[in-house]
Amino acid sequence: MRHITHGIRTPRISRLAGIATLVVAATFTGTGTALAHSTGASAVDQKVDGVMVVAGNSCSWTNASTSAVPPNALTVDRATVNAPGGNLACGGGIAATLNNNPAFTFDEAAGTARTDLIDITGRQSFISCRYKATGIVWDRNATTGKYVNRAFTASKTSGSFLCPGSVTTPAGDASMLFH
Repeated sequence: MRHITHGIRTPRISRLAGIATLVVAATFTGTGTALAHSTGASAVDQKVDGVMVVAGNSCSWTNASTSAVPPNALTVDRATVNAPGGNLACGGGIAATLNNNPAFTFDEAAGTARTDLIDITGRQSFISCRYKATGIVWDRNATTGKYVNRAFTASKTSGSFLCPGSVTTPAGDASMLFH
């Protein structure tokens, strides 16, 4: 995905905007295969792994701490996603930071999860963009237990004038694995 602005090609900006959309997503942050729900998780193993693809680059983390296990409502501890306590890393020269502790609620009968808010900052070179997305819905695959995002749009809350005002993450570009 490339944005053309006043005849200037800005592929870095589109990558940066995309990373800011989810990592959380995602920061929850995937290729449509990343994150899943494990029904056999114990209270001791309250973790989540994440992956997402942004402009062809992958961002991921493993073993972030959660406050509970699904289907109980839970929050994800950003200190265990972001470095130095976590291992969130992206390809393509992008750096991302999760700015909040996203809350998840689960509807087992419907096979869905919902995230209240994801607030993420993406950086590439000297450009920084901060985005927020609310009400993100994730669908659970009945066979694998993976939660995969529905399409959502994140709005820019601060950052460079080079950052797009909003970015849309297509369905399947982020997913969750709770364990």
